[in-house]
Amino acid sequence: MLMISPRMASGMQEKQYTPSLLSFFIYNPKFGPREGEEEKKILFYHPIEIEKNEKIRNVGLCEAIVQFTRTFSPTNPAKSLHTQKNRQFFHEAEENYWMVMVVRNPMVEKPNKDGKPPTVEYQEEEIIDSVYGSVLQQCYCMYKLFNGTFSRAFEAGGVELLTQKLEKFFYRYLQTLHLQSCDLLDVFGGISFFPLDKMTYLKIQSFVNRVEESLSLVKYTAFLYNDQLIWSGLEQDDMRILYKYLTTSLFPRHSEPELAGRDSPLRPEVAGNLLHYGRFLTGPANLKDPDAKFRFPRIFVNTEDSYEELHLIVYKAMTAAVCFMVNAAVDLNREFCEQLDSLVGPQLTLLASDICEQFNINRRISGPEKEPQFKFIYFNHMNLAEKSTIHMRKTASVSLTSVHPDLMKILGDINCDFARVNEDEEIIVKAMTDYWVVGKKSDQRELYVILNQKNANLIEVNEEVKRLCATQFNNIFFLD
Repeated sequence: MLMISPRMASGMQEKQYTPSLLSFFIYNPKFGPREGEEEKKILFYHPIEIEKNEKIRNVGLCEAIVQFTRTFSPTNPAKSLHTQKNRQFFHEAEENYWMVMVVRNPMVEKPNKDGKPPTVEYQEEEIIDSVYGSVLQQCYCMYKLFNGTFSRAFEAGGVELLTQKLEKFFYRYLQTLHLQSCDLLDVFGGISFFPLDKMTYLKIQSFVNRVEESLSLVKYTAFLYNDQLIWSGLEQDDMRILYKYLTTSLFPRHSEPELAGRDSPLRPEVAGNLLHYGRFLTGPANLKDPDAKFRFPRIFVNTEDSYEELHLIVYKAMTAAVCFMVNAAVDLNREFCEQLDSLVGPQLTLLASDICEQFNINRRISGPEKEPQFKFIYFNHMNLAEKSTIHMRKTASVSLTSVHPDLMKILGDINCDFARVNEDEEIIVKAMTDYWVVGKKSDQRELYVILNQKNANLIEVNEEVKRLCATQFNNIFFLD
């Protein structure tokens, strides 16, 4: 007779549930001020199948919370509401336009004996407000990048046009929100810069200048290599959100085995006696196709003042990608695309090869990379530069980190402490798992270090971090 222990029996294990999106809605209290008109306030509501009265009730509750908290803090209303089962996040994206995201708390389902239903425990403290508050703000920034502001759509076509735009964008965008993968990097929303020597950087600058001179329609250019930024002509905040779109959405959709050298026969045509591997990531998939479409996504930049609408042309050769932005009033045709392809393709192929070569030389000189005793996240608020040795891969859907989620939670908590004060400071935490976690904030820069030193004491950890700052972050930190 086979005996199965309770632990082995199927369904007896604990089940872990990660945070998930319960609902997401956008409303404007000015659109339905009278009783009986409450539904007019609701501009977008997900999930769509929720019954009308429940939508009105949920929006009314959020309105009441915001108004109530305003009596205590007129200029800084509620950002979040904590309950046992979920957490609600509020963001006034534009005056009177409120965005609300409701996230179910992570939970553990524990089995019970005697066939009783399982016990559910909600882990209320596992969600960090600053992380998911930032995700909600990113939702607005991404909408604004492709559609412009809410108020502009309302001015152009009233509530009808605005609700159409919101539904079209958020129906797709909310499917890409993977809340279980959100962490400290979502708070920073930074840009990873590619390290380059001066000569190669000057080559890229020269390339950008030549292209902008030859293709006078191009207004702004951004140059990326290996999903990292090298050059940008855009304002910082616009580049920050465009960078997020490129690295978490557009590039992963077009990823393919990249070529190591310039002689691989990916594409047969010859331009100026040089094989080139350039292709459009947005716009025509194949220039030789007689039915090719010359439509490009439109983006909105400088929405705070001049409000520019632009075509976004993303062109790639090997692991180098260039974004060209052209005034949206101009019609882009086959002739322009062929001119861009023949001009940019060969030069970008050569440049990509040069960067790769230079990068490999520098790596050989610096010697083989040993697995360090520490892992870190660095962020600079002035130029939005971020660097992480904790994240092996970070996209919208995947956050592969080389440390335990509990340690990521500590990093988020330290960041929240830093946000409360304006002075430089340092926090050292001893985790239950024998790890040490150190956070340093100094002059607009933040550094988070995780050390795996089981028997170290506070003084030794402090010395180790000082040594790290002196070698890896020289001239950055001034804390003793």
